[in-house]
Amino acid sequence: MGADFGYRGERLGLPKEGPGSVAPVGRRVAALFIDWALCLLIAYGLLSHGSTTAANNWTFVIFGVVSVLTLATVACTPGKRLMRLRLVRVDGRRLGPLAVVVRTVLLLLVVPAAVWDRDTRGLHDKAVGAVQVRM
Repeated sequence: MGADFGYRGERLGLPKEGPGSVAPVGRRVAALFIDWALCLLIAYGLLSHGSTTAANNWTFVIFGVVSVLTLATVACTPGKRLMRLRLVRVDGRRLGPLAVVVRTVLLLLVVPAAVWDRDTRGLHDKAVGAVQVRM
């Protein structure tokens, strides 16, 4: 049989369930879709002047700005807040602004976010020593 790897987050010293445990993948994906939809609404309503192409381009920029500003200040984006998630360093402290910028750039590149470890942390989170946890 396979090796026993324990629960998600055990290697990081996080609880198995409840607040502070590794955020479920479904909630993280839902938070991403909520954030993207909000940014799309802002882009289409305020900046694109009816152009779908412009709205898509602006959505990308707005998503990056919203991610950096909200994660650096309150440790969660609007979508993460609605899904009751937050982003912290593995030791539980808040990420610094530079780490948030690096993580956001890697997230926007998509591939690092699509490659996970056994704790379901993407490479964009691992690169800055972060983990998404439940509130």
